[in-house]
Amino acid sequence: MTTNAENAASSDIVDIVQDPAIAEIRISEAQLQARVCELADALSADYAGKCPVLVGILRGSIMFLADLLRYLDMPLEIDFLAISSYVGRDSSGVVRLLKDLDRSITGKHVVLVEDIIDTGLTLNYVLRILRARAPASLEVCSLLDKPARRLVEQQIKYVGFHIPDVFVVGYGLDYNQRYRNLPFIGSLRMP
Repeated sequence: MTTNAENAASSDIVDIVQDPAIAEIRISEAQLQARVCELADALSADYAGKCPVLVGILRGSIMFLADLLRYLDMPLEIDFLAISSYVGRDSSGVVRLLKDLDRSITGKHVVLVEDIIDTGLTLNYVLRILRARAPASLEVCSLLDKPARRLVEQQIKYVGFHIPDVFVVGYGLDYNQRYRNLPFIGSLRMP
């Protein structure tokens, strides 16, 4: 027997999927959770005996980072950067730092947690900022990688999913601040 909450939740997902703006579900909630768990296992193994600082890029990485934290079984710190580079669905090409880290990362092991690597321009900008602060190590963990749009290559050690050149929303990713709360990754049908 299902509960009212379960019925309401499944009804909400059906309504969202029937939203004419969502073309299709690309990565299901179950696939996301399984892969995030695998990434957490890899991070736990690589950072055993260390206390890494996970730096989330606001706002897109919040759901990914929150779930990643739930699966990590090790001492760690978290901090956030806020970056602006998108207008609608396109990168503006201009990257701005809106919120800096609250604490020093000098001498610390840092894992930059991103929602998606697209052109690589934002990642390049952020890595330059962080490297200048002399961390002991600096790696990237991105939920999504879209290599077809890459303009600047960077090494990404931890990747959840490689995706084609489609505009996706959900699980923290947005279109004009909408769709972040979807529990899956879906492609957006654009007019």
